Formats: sequence, structure tokens, C-alpha cells
Amino acid sequence: MSGFSSSTQAMSLVAFTTVATIILLLCVMTGPDGDDLDEFYTGYGSLSPMRNGLAIAGDYISAATVLSTGGVIALDGYDGVVLALSIALSLMLLMFLLAEPLRNAGRFTMGDVLARRMPGRKVRIAACGATITALLPMMLIQLAGTGDLLAFILGFSSDSLKTGCTVGIGALMISYAAIGGMKGTALIQVLKIVMLFGSGAVVAALILRQFDWDLGKLFAAAAANSGVGPAFLHSGLEFAGGPSPRLDMISSELTVILGGACLPHVTMRMYTATSARQVRRSMSWAVSCVALFMLICTVVSIGATALIGRTTIAGADPTGRTAYLLGSRAALGTSVSTSETFLFTMVTTALFLTLLASVASMILACANTLAHDLLARRGTTPRREMTIARVSALAVGAPTILLATLVQHHNLQPLALLSASIGASALAPALVYSLFWRRYTRTGLLWTLIGGTLATLVLMTGTNLVSGSPFSAFPQSDFNWFPFTTTGLVSIPLGFAFGWAGTKISGRQKAEEQRQQYEAVEAWILAGAARRGS
Repeated sequence: MSGFSSSTQAMSLVAFTTVATIILLLCVMTGPDGDDLDEFYTGYGSLSPMRNGLAIAGDYISAATVLSTGGVIALDGYDGVVLALSIALSLMLLMFLLAEPLRNAGRFTMGDVLARRMPGRKVRIAACGATITALLPMMLIQLAGTGDLLAFILGFSSDSLKTGCTVGIGALMISYAAIGGMKGTALIQVLKIVMLFGSGAVVAALILRQFDWDLGKLFAAAAANSGVGPAFLHSGLEFAGGPSPRLDMISSELTVILGGACLPHVTMRMYTATSARQVRRSMSWAVSCVALFMLICTVVSIGATALIGRTTIAGADPTGRTAYLLGSRAALGTSVSTSETFLFTMVTTALFLTLLASVASMILACANTLAHDLLARRGTTPRREMTIARVSALAVGAPTILLATLVQHHNLQPLALLSASIGASALAPALVYSLFWRRYTRTGLLWTLIGGTLATLVLMTGTNLVSGSPFSAFPQSDFNWFPFTTTGLVSIPLGFAFGWAGTKISGRQKAEEQRQQYEAVEAWILAGAARRGS
């Protein structure tokens, strides 16, 4: 049981139902016409830089980001704060290095970006496979967590109810993606980030007021109530049980920084901008929002430790995923007024909306690449391709819901890191090489995507997140042979190495041909000298 009052639970249930219904109606109203691909895939670039920036921030801040990051901050202090900074830094890296070239080279999907200079079905198939492989784990962890989150807030414990929540919410997410398209999901993301930011800012202010607006006092109280003393404010607590804590931390932060912003549901927002200036302004809004929200999340999560203690947080969830909610409730005190109940309902509704919006965008990204890169052939009519995209949303969403109901009783934290690791080890090298290396060949690209993904999958099986620890996915087993929590320290260099090796194996003639093809579109990709064609 959550321990929340019955009035809070009733108000939360009403709010959840209302928000889900309103969003479905908005998706129907803003959904694209049946034969307008540009409207479905990009929303015609009709969003202003501010709204597009909020949508990018909404895509980037998933439910897994809020709950998992909040948990690491509340349980591990300094290491969690570094993780929050890494999340903001990742989006800054996208802003300064990849955003404009992505917008210039892409049209609808990551397959368009990679095929801009290397056309071919193999490239599009590999891009489609990498997109789905990277996003499926993230969708699973959020869908599987839906039942647990609603059970925690609403106070039920029945497994059948949790499964029902997962199936019902999953069906809503498929509907949002299939009906609303890019514009509909952007609308959900904007609403989500406004609610998440607004409710979180008020809660953070209430926490800071209890500590006289002094961050030093807040962190000191958290350290005193953490059960580990000064270690809470120093590096190494999260990775203390590993053989190489420093290297483990570097591996994790490197994975988050390189992988987070390269995931396809984030990069697809770059294609909606109509000009280089608009993508720069959109990214400025997105980075600002993410940085400020990471600050809010830090205050709320540290506040949870300071007010109720690390032991209580770990008792509610060993991974700390309920820390953000517990910190929000603790900020209101013991006697909760109607207005404070309403505020807490806003927090829970914002998290619920975050779940809906995040998975809807991921389903849309997977459906887009299935339809545009894999299933649609030359000569396919726009109406038929849009039908394929909508059916693809169901084809992606239905198996994901089924898998989520099967794995919901396991610790799914490895899945979030798996997505980030694939983004860092396969997608990031492929994008960097494709956009900036003149001699990069088709073989090099395929080696990067396939080799980087396979290396990540193989290495992840040996981490302590999969086995060998009480918090692993399989705590009763121990086949832990890889000494780090994430694969980034090994798989990221491997991803770049695979691309280099594949290019060298292609031979000088192929490399020279690719150099000439790249130079023909270089001004287009790097400076946006011409508008994207169809």
C-alpha cells in the first residue's frame, strides 16, 4: 500500500482518466489527413521553436529518466547529481554537434539521414533494426512500470490489476501514436513538460523553504539522514561494490552522455524544424528546460532523503524509483490541505502523463521507421504509406505490451541502460561518421550499426545489473563476468572501431567514391545550403 489518503487516491484516479481522455480527443482533432505524409511524420514543421523545444525536452525526459534518476540521487547522493548533470550535458552535445546536420540531412527517419549519402535498402534495414532494438528496452521498462506506479499511487496490490493497467495504458499509447502522428505526440509532450516542470518547481520550493532556502543545509540534512554519513556527498557510493568504482562511474556517465540524445525518438524532432535557425532556437529551449528540470529533480530527491530518510525510500523500492513521489509527499507535511492534495495530484498526473507521452513517442519513432524505411517501396502512395505507419504502431505496440506483462515482476533497470548503451555504441558512431567523415563507406556503416549493437547486447549479459547482485534482473543467478555496470567503456570504442575497420576493408576505391558523394552534399548537410528534398 502507498499510504496516500483516500482523497488523494480518488483525485488522482479522476485526474488520470480525465487527462487520458482529453489527450485522445486532442490527438483526433490534430491528427493528419489520410494522405499527407509530411503532416504525419513532421507535423509540417508547424510548431514554433518554443513548442518544438518543449516537445524535444518532453521526449528526452522520459518516465524512466525522472524515476530512475530521482532514485539514484536519493540513494547515492553525489553520484546521482553527477548523473543528472550528465543527462543535461547529453542534450547539449546534441545541440552543438548533431542537431543542425540531422535537420539538414534527414527528412522523416534516422534511415533518411544515413541513406542521404549511402542510398540502399541494406542501410535502411539496418537503421530500422537499430532503431527498434534501441527503443524496445526503454518502452518495456516504462510500460512494465505503469502497473507498479499506479499501484503505488492508488494503493492496490493485485497482480491482475497491474497487468490490466499495463494493457490499458499501452493501448492508449498506441492510439496516441497512430492517430496523432508527430503533431499529436508533440502536443502531449508540451502538456507533459509544462505539468512536470510546474508541479516540480512548486514542490522544490516547498522543500527549500523548510531548509531556509539554503542548499547547503538541505544536502547536510540528507547526508545526516542517509545512514552512510559523509559518503553520501562524495563520489563512489553507487558503484562501491564493484571492482573498479571510478572506471564504472566513467563508463556509466559516458554511456548517458553519448547515448541519451542519439536515441531515435529524440532525433526525430530535429526533422520537424523548417530552418537551421529554428532548430537552434528549439534546442536552446530544450536544453534550458532539461537543465532546470534536472535541478528540480535533484532538490526533490535530495529532499526525500533529508525528510524521510534513505532507509524508508529503499524500503518502498530498492532501486529508489518512488523517491520523487515520496519527496513530493514529504514536502507537504503530515496535515495535508485540499490545495496541497491538489498539488500532489498534479505531481502524480504529471508522472502519469510522462509515461503516456514517452512511450507514445517511442512507438511513433518505431512505426515511422518500419513504414518508411522497411515496408514502403518505391511507388507506394502516400495514403498507403500512412496506413502502413498506423498499422506499424500496432505491430510494435502489441508485442511490447505482451512482453511488458511477462517481465513486470523483474528488476528492469538494465533495460534503460541497454537503450542508452546501444545509442552510444551503435547510433552515435554511425551518426558522427555519416555526418562528418568523408570516406565512410556503406560497409563501415553496417559494421557500426550491427557490430555496436551486438557488442552491447553480449557485454550487457555479463554486468551486475543482469545477475550477481540483489538488485539485478536475475538475483538468484550469478553469471557476472563483465566488471562494469554499463558497457560503454568497451562497447563505445568498439562501435567506432567497427566503423573504421569496415571502411578500411571496403578498399580505397569505395572510400574515394564515398568521399566524392559526401563532398557533393557536404554544404547541404553541414550548412543547410539547400532545403531538404523529398
